[in-house]
Amino acid sequence: MEDFAFHDGNVCALLESRHINFRQDLTYGLQMHSSFIQRLSQEKELEGHQGCVNAVAWNSRGSLLISGSDDTRINIWSYSGRKLLHSVDTGHSANIFCTKFVPETSDELVVSGAGDAEVRLFNLSRLKGRGQDDHPIPSSALYRCHTRRVKKLAVEIGNPNVVWSASEDGTLRQHDFREGMSCPPDGASHQECHNVLLDLRCGAKRSLADPPRQTLALKSCDISSTRPHLLLVGGSDAFARLYDRRMLPPLSSGQKKMSPPPCVSYFCPMHLSDRVRSGLHLTHVTFSPNGEEILLSYSGEHVYLMNVNHAGLGTMQYTSGDVSKLMSFTPVLNGFELQHHVSNLSNSLPLNCAKLDKCRKLLQTAEKCLEGGNYFGGIEACNEILDGNGRNISVIFKHDSLCTRAALLLKRKWKNDVHMAIRDCYSARKIDHSSFRAHYYMCEALSQLGRHKEALDFAFAAQCLSPSNSEVAEKVESIKRDLAADANSDVSQDGLRSEREDSDYDEEVELDFETLSGDESHDVDSNVLHGSLNLRIHRRVDPARERVGPNGSCGSPSSQNDATLYQPEPVIDMKQRYVGHCNIGTDIKQASFLGQKGEYVASGSDDGRWFIWEKRTGRLIKILVGDGAVVNCVQSHPFDCAIATSGIDNTIKLWTPTAPVPSVVAGGAVGPQAADVLSAIENNQRRLSRNREAILPFEILERFRMHDFSEGSLHPFECAQS
Repeated sequence: MEDFAFHDGNVCALLESRHINFRQDLTYGLQMHSSFIQRLSQEKELEGHQGCVNAVAWNSRGSLLISGSDDTRINIWSYSGRKLLHSVDTGHSANIFCTKFVPETSDELVVSGAGDAEVRLFNLSRLKGRGQDDHPIPSSALYRCHTRRVKKLAVEIGNPNVVWSASEDGTLRQHDFREGMSCPPDGASHQECHNVLLDLRCGAKRSLADPPRQTLALKSCDISSTRPHLLLVGGSDAFARLYDRRMLPPLSSGQKKMSPPPCVSYFCPMHLSDRVRSGLHLTHVTFSPNGEEILLSYSGEHVYLMNVNHAGLGTMQYTSGDVSKLMSFTPVLNGFELQHHVSNLSNSLPLNCAKLDKCRKLLQTAEKCLEGGNYFGGIEACNEILDGNGRNISVIFKHDSLCTRAALLLKRKWKNDVHMAIRDCYSARKIDHSSFRAHYYMCEALSQLGRHKEALDFAFAAQCLSPSNSEVAEKVESIKRDLAADANSDVSQDGLRSEREDSDYDEEVELDFETLSGDESHDVDSNVLHGSLNLRIHRRVDPARERVGPNGSCGSPSSQNDATLYQPEPVIDMKQRYVGHCNIGTDIKQASFLGQKGEYVASGSDDGRWFIWEKRTGRLIKILVGDGAVVNCVQSHPFDCAIATSGIDNTIKLWTPTAPVPSVVAGGAVGPQAADVLSAIENNQRRLSRNREAILPFEILERFRMHDFSEGSLHPFECAQS
C-alpha cells in the first residue's frame, strides 16, 4: 500500500506554489494533505464525561468543540486550550445522541437531542459567573413533540432561528425559536404540534420494487452547506433520500400519517436495493463540503460515495429492471453480437510515459497478487489503475484491469465482493463483448450467489469463446449438478416455503448498543458488549395490504391493482466503496469527509479503530486505535488538520499530525500498534458476515425465541443484560 503515490501531490511543491500565486484552494488542499494524514497521532485525550460520548461537533470558527454523552450532559471544550470550559446538566432523562452549536449566535446557543425523544435548547451565556456546584441552568426551549428517540439534529449555516430533528418515530420536525420555546403547548398532545416537515411513518421500502409502507425510523439527516434547501435523510431501510425543502408541503401535525412526499433523488448501491429481509439500514448520511457528493454508512455493510447530481461524471441512475439485467446473459450487449474477438480495442487517450509505465507495473503487481494470494494488495493496485488513472488509460488496458480485479474480488470473498466483481465483469463485457475472462468470471460470481441458471448461461458463452478450455468444461458440469440439486431441494421445500410465504409475520430484530453506559463493562474479544439492549420485534404484513389508507394509517387494505401500478423511482448508484471497518454494533456510527476539500473519508469501527481512505480510489491509508471498544464519531476540524473522535469510552480523542515518522498504520495511546493491517481488516469482515446471533447474548436469544408472536404481543420491550 505504501508504494502507491498519493493524488494530492507533494506538500513542498504546494507550499512553493502558494508563495508564488496564493489561492484559497491551495490552503484548503494543505489542511488534510496526505503527508499530514500519514503523521496523525493522538495528541490529547479530553476527560470530563461519565458515559459514552455519542456526539461531537465543532463550532463554525473551530475554536470550540461540543459533545453529548450517556451521562446526559453537554460539554464545551476549548480547542486552543485543549480543556473543558463548561459542563451543562441538560435535564434529559436518557442518552444524548446529538448536539450542535446554533449558527450566528456567538456560540451561545446549543441544542441537544436524546433518547427521551426531547430536543432542548440552552443559552451558554447563563453559565457566566456560575460555579461547578451551582444549580443547573434551565433549558431555553423544550420540544417534546417526538414520540421516539431523537437520533440527529441539523442546522443551516447563517440561520440562528431554526433547528431540525430526525427521530425514530419516522418524522423530521422543524423547530423555529421565533414561534415558541416549547412544544407541545401546555395541555396539548404530541399530535397537535404543527412542525412536521417530513412524515415518513409510511415511507420505508423493503426493496426497490416495493412501494413505501412501513415506518422509516430516521437515524440521520444533513443540510447542504452550499445549497441549504437540500435536505438528506437516512434511516431503517437501504435508501437515502434527498429533498428540496422548497418543494415540500406546509408543516403539518402528527395527527394523521401521511403518504411520503416525493423526493428529488433516492440513493442506494444497486446490489443493496433488492434485499427484502436483510435488516439493512443506514446509520449516517452526510454531504461533502462542496455539496456535490454524499456519504452513506450502512449497518452490517460498508461506506459508499455517491454524486448528488445523477448527471455527474461517473454516476449511474438505475431502475428495478436494471438490477436483474446486470446479472442476465444476453448475446447482444450494447449492440454487439457475441463472437470471437474481432473488436478494435487499441484506441487510447494520451498518457505520458511515466504514468503508462506506472499503470503497467500496477497491473503486473495485481496479477502477481492474484497468483500469490495477496488479494487485498492486488485489489488496491487495480483500484489505483481504474479509479486513479481510469480516464487516461486505453480501453484494452481498462478491460484487463477490470477482469483482474474481478478475479481478485472473487478470491477475497469479503462482504459483497462478489457484487463488485459482477460490476467489473459487466463493464469489461461492454468494452469487449467477446471477452472470455469477463464471461468466465461472471459465471463464477453468479455461482457464488447461488444463481446457477444465470451462471450456466455465462458458462456456455465462455465455452463458446474457448471450446478447448477444460476448466470451463468442468465448470459447466459443476453448475449442471448444482441446478439438479436445486431442483431436488425445491421439490422437498415447496410445502415449507409456501407456508412461510403465506405467513403475515416475520421476526425482525433491531439491536441498539449505543445505549451502553460508559461505566458498564465490555468484552471486546468476545464481541459482546455488556449493558442495556433495546430489542424490538416488528410485524411483517402482506405487501398487498400494507399501504396508506384513506384515513392516513399504514397497513390499510388496498387492491392488488394498486400494488401492481406502483412504479419504483430511479435510484442513484454508488461511485466508490470504502471497506475495512466494521459497523454492526451501534446505530450512530458516522462516516465523514475530512477537510474543506473532502478528499479523504473516515469512519469509526466496532473494533475500536477508525479508518481513513483516499476518497478518489478507495485506498485505505490509515488505521488508528481510538477507543477501548467502539469508535462512533469522527469529526474534522473546520480549518486545521485536527480530528476529534469518540465512542464507548468516556473520553474524546484529539488527533493531529504530530507523529515523528509518517506511516500508513499507527496505534493510539489507548491500544497497541496495529502491526498486521490485513489481520485486523479480515477480522472485521468476518464480523460483518457473521450471523446476527453471534453478537446476541444467549439469554436474549432464548427470550426472543420463546416470545409469543400473537398480534397482541408484538410490542417493543426492553431486555437488560446482566
